[in-house]
Amino acid sequence: MALFRRPTPKTVRLDANVGLKASRAPWSLWADGFGRLATRSIQIIVVVAVAAGIIWLIQTLTIVTIPLVLALILASAFAPVMAWMRRRGVPDVLATLLALLATFVVLGGIAWLIVEAVQDQWDDLATQASDGFDDLVHWAQDLPFFPEPDQIQDWIDQAVGFLTSAQFGSGAVAGVGAVASFITGLVLMIVILFFFLKDGPRMWEFLLRPFHGDHYRRARRIGDKTVSTFGSYIRGTAAVAAVDAVGILIGLLILQVPLALPLAVLVFLLAFIPIVGATIAGILAALVALVANGWINALFVVGVVILVQQLEGNFLQPVLMGRSMKLHAFVILVALTVGTAVGGVLGAVLAVPIAAAAWGIIQVWDGPNLPARWARAKVPERE
Repeated sequence: MALFRRPTPKTVRLDANVGLKASRAPWSLWADGFGRLATRSIQIIVVVAVAAGIIWLIQTLTIVTIPLVLALILASAFAPVMAWMRRRGVPDVLATLLALLATFVVLGGIAWLIVEAVQDQWDDLATQASDGFDDLVHWAQDLPFFPEPDQIQDWIDQAVGFLTSAQFGSGAVAGVGAVASFITGLVLMIVILFFFLKDGPRMWEFLLRPFHGDHYRRARRIGDKTVSTFGSYIRGTAAVAAVDAVGILIGLLILQVPLALPLAVLVFLLAFIPIVGATIAGILAALVALVANGWINALFVVGVVILVQQLEGNFLQPVLMGRSMKLHAFVILVALTVGTAVGGVLGAVLAVPIAAAAWGIIQVWDGPNLPARWARAKVPERE
């Protein structure tokens, strides 16, 4: 009789739960909270591994990747000029040659002026530097922690021994190899820049062939935003750097600091490294003034540099760079750190425009003026 006993509701529920657990597929374990955490962890690991692989590839092929990125940024800066010449009916080859020729003429003229200035003032500056160093040594000899003459002679002997050692010779050979790599990269960058200027739009259309529909429109938005961001950043930074260089040049000429023109050019170049570059340029200018003209003149140089930097940061840069190019100082510092660790000085120069381009891509991910969903501003919820 027990075999035909009617099952109770409790027995039915237990049997149903056992059957449900037995019928659950193994992948259902990924659907609960812990499974979603594991999924996200695996995704983060994959993303980090891919990023590490890309960084390793960039570091391994720097002789190709850095010229490629530099050529892309320079081509983006020349894009409005090339588009204007194409609209006027100028052939692509002629327009490219004109743009490159104008660049070479400007750079060559600046280099010639720097060489002439250094040649004219180098002897006087060397004499002043020697006298200033002797005065500094005489003043420092009265300090309690100044090294003894025997210790200074030991340092000199060690320096001479290093210069005549095999280690210095191997370092010189490595320096020759670095110069050869630099020349190779420079030639490669010029060649790539030539083709980017000449055939850039056709190259981009070729790369867009696999995309269709919304994916095609998104890829085109990304390309257009990257070119406009790179171009705007370089043109704006160059304009700000030129104003800084001219302002500091005027100040150095008034204060009669030697090598004023080379220092102004150095200010222009270092301005492409945000935050750090202006500080380095100001220190170098103050050191030259200290060696050549004394500490009072050096203090005036520091004042000129600070004044120009404040005017540039508070008035000029917001107008020329625009809000779209403005990144938070924290983002700039992180980008500079990562860029320096990956690519040295060139990495520091390229880090900020690449970060600005990445942020620009996020801003047009879902539409011309529609950022990616996760990057949109949230409306505060009312309680």
